[in-house]
Amino acid sequence: MSERLLGIYEKLVLRHPLAAIIFIILLAVGMAFGLPNFKLDASADSLTLEHDTSLDYFRETLQHYGSSDFLVVTYTPNEGDLFDDASLNTLAQMSDELKTISGVANVTSILDVPLLYSPKVTVSQLKEEPRTLRNPDTDRDLARKEFLESPIYRKLILSPDGQTTALMATMELDRQYLTLVRQRDSLRLKRDTEGLTAEEEVELERVSKEFLDYRTARAVEEHQRVAEIREKMAQFKDRAQIFLGGPSMITADMIEFIKSDLRVFGTGIVLFIIATLAIIFRQIRWVVLPLLTCVLSVEIMLGYLSWIDWRLTVISSNFVALLLIITLALTIHLIVRYRELQTDNPEQSQLELVRGTVSYMARPCLYTVLTTGVAFVSLVVSDIRPVIDFGWMMTMGIALALTLAFIVIPAGMMLIGKGKNNDKGDNSAAYTMIFARFTENHGKLVLTLALLAGVISCWGISQLQVENRFIDYFRSDTEIYQGLSVIDEKLGGTTPLDIILDAPPVPPMPTVTEDDPFAEEDPFAADDPFAADDPFASDDPFGDESPTSNDDKPNSYWFTGVGLQDLSKIHNYLDSLPEVGKVSSLVTIADVAEDLMEHKLNDLELAFVRRSLSPENAALLFDPYIDDELNQARITLRIKETGSELKRPELLANIRSYIVDEVGLQDDQVHFTSLLVLYNNMLQSLFRSQILTLGAVFLGIMVMFMVLFRSISISLIAMLPNMLAATVVLGGMGLARIPLDMMTITIAAITVGIGVDNSIHYITRFKREFAVDRDYLAAMHRAHGSIGRALFYTAITIIVGFSILSLSNFIPSVYFGLLTGLAMLTALLGSMTLLPKLILIFKPLGK
Repeated sequence: MSERLLGIYEKLVLRHPLAAIIFIILLAVGMAFGLPNFKLDASADSLTLEHDTSLDYFRETLQHYGSSDFLVVTYTPNEGDLFDDASLNTLAQMSDELKTISGVANVTSILDVPLLYSPKVTVSQLKEEPRTLRNPDTDRDLARKEFLESPIYRKLILSPDGQTTALMATMELDRQYLTLVRQRDSLRLKRDTEGLTAEEEVELERVSKEFLDYRTARAVEEHQRVAEIREKMAQFKDRAQIFLGGPSMITADMIEFIKSDLRVFGTGIVLFIIATLAIIFRQIRWVVLPLLTCVLSVEIMLGYLSWIDWRLTVISSNFVALLLIITLALTIHLIVRYRELQTDNPEQSQLELVRGTVSYMARPCLYTVLTTGVAFVSLVVSDIRPVIDFGWMMTMGIALALTLAFIVIPAGMMLIGKGKNNDKGDNSAAYTMIFARFTENHGKLVLTLALLAGVISCWGISQLQVENRFIDYFRSDTEIYQGLSVIDEKLGGTTPLDIILDAPPVPPMPTVTEDDPFAEEDPFAADDPFAADDPFASDDPFGDESPTSNDDKPNSYWFTGVGLQDLSKIHNYLDSLPEVGKVSSLVTIADVAEDLMEHKLNDLELAFVRRSLSPENAALLFDPYIDDELNQARITLRIKETGSELKRPELLANIRSYIVDEVGLQDDQVHFTSLLVLYNNMLQSLFRSQILTLGAVFLGIMVMFMVLFRSISISLIAMLPNMLAATVVLGGMGLARIPLDMMTITIAAITVGIGVDNSIHYITRFKREFAVDRDYLAAMHRAHGSIGRALFYTAITIIVGFSILSLSNFIPSVYFGLLTGLAMLTALLGSMTLLPKLILIFKPLGK
């Protein structure tokens, strides 16, 4: 720090410490008023790419095919058979309870779906109100067989053992939400590509605010709805085994897990920091001051984020713990240096000691913050808004941590006074000197181990995957895991995938009109060959009257012989894939209709089959799989995440390849959509934008090192341990089969940030020790005995403190805690062994 800046700092902080502390406290109090507005966001928007065309297409399909938000309640009776009166009565009560909940559009269960084979109906009966299990004369054994074997319900509504079923509560489609979000996103896209006019800027700000407020209110309603459903279903748990699943419940549970981690583990880490500081320094002042600084940094940042309504997401939820790390590291470095000066210069006044501490530590601490900021700014290049936000939050947080550390700690020192110095019986120097002696006596072994670790880690990095099972985000004893397992293994899979097929550009198929020659004469009359062959029809199988519900719908290309032939190929291929559970499409109703009529249907018969459906049958069998307006067919399938190694990109690529190469559709006719596609896009973007930009991050840090050390050789030496630390952590993830996901991807930036801090502090101290006698070996031992202690303190506190996260119910938080500990351990070993050995070998400071 220059003399001029030091003079200004001394005047503002050191000579007026009480005023400086009061200013910080007043700032914290002001920020605290924003904390009631603090929010967590685990919505689907927080897990998707910005400007992802798949996201806009997904929202468009929702408006054509209905809501994608649903909640599944699995039901297995504790006693008796599922089709007993008692079990079905309980199921009916559960269904009735779900229907009373606000926001639930409809509830579907085995009690409500149309039965076509219990007993087998004729085609003419399809226009009538369907039979269901609620009809008292329904043959339940036939119904069970239909649920297990029918192409409509097989692998969907009843487990293979016939004892587990599910109720699906479909939520009302929120069209206002879709309208607002599409308005906002279209303006954002124009802003980032073409630029906005002044009026459009105002409109974007207005729409963004309106959408955020609406989404906030909607999130509260969804959370309350899930809680209400849980409460209503709890009253039946004495009669049945019940689990919940679905996007709404997953979102609600993720928020609860994150809140629990922030509350429980945040408190645990703070308590551990207190215990660690007490053991290390054995003076209450060196516990209170660092703790006060850490708490203030977190409180001020959270208050600021709350004031501007900048929300923590699943990805940025560990922002609090990381900010505690960085703030604690800065305070420990200041305290260790102060205690060294007090030991070496006991006769100096408190002002001289504190001024010396600040002057000595300002430059290395500033550069550690700047280089750490470079690492976190690398996250900003991501296309995922929560990752971008996390990068900016950490960059702002570490700048605040530096400011508070150099105000609260020195001002606190001035207020408390010198006090008694007990920096004598500390055993930490003994531990750090072990590293020094090991580096001196076994230097070749250090280099060999580093090289071996690098080679193994590089191989591990080649094994890294960005693929993971969403179910693995949760512990196996949680309700969300158990519910997803039951749905996945017994009820057709968990993750939805929709395939939308555009019809080829061919002339439209003829439709039945008043001018149609067939309109005057019923083609299914008694003298028609089809009618004669139909054993189920004594006369017109479609009845004397044509149904009115579908009269205005022309027959789509996809519900013709040619279209169904293509759909059937795709349907059967999807059904053969081990990753795929239940597949539903127009092929299902065509198969059922042909089975009912006992012969293959021509296009005209297919048209009449559709026109003959009652509204209830059409809503279940037809409407979800076709859009006449767009001439599209929709195939819905559910992906099984348990029991197979799911690789989403390969699965999507193989399906597209089959449809294009084997079926013959054009590539632009095939569209994939649903949460699986959006989540896959996010994972692939993470890999491209983060792993592949690490080189640019290291280049930026190299430039920072050049400015700080003014030496190419020292900068290169400082980079090697950091590159090794990042390689070891990423390679360790590959070897342990820990996938890169929305949280673990940030470990690379964290590792680089931590390692860079250690390198800067160690080399800065080494240079100063070397200037004493120009003896490399002696300088290394003195650096280990001084700055090495601060690095050791920080590492041990972080490693053990973050291990607390291993108890979380949210597996990404577990990985985050363990990987952060590994990053800290690797950075410590690199800075205490490899870094000094490289300095001893290359002697970058001269002879």
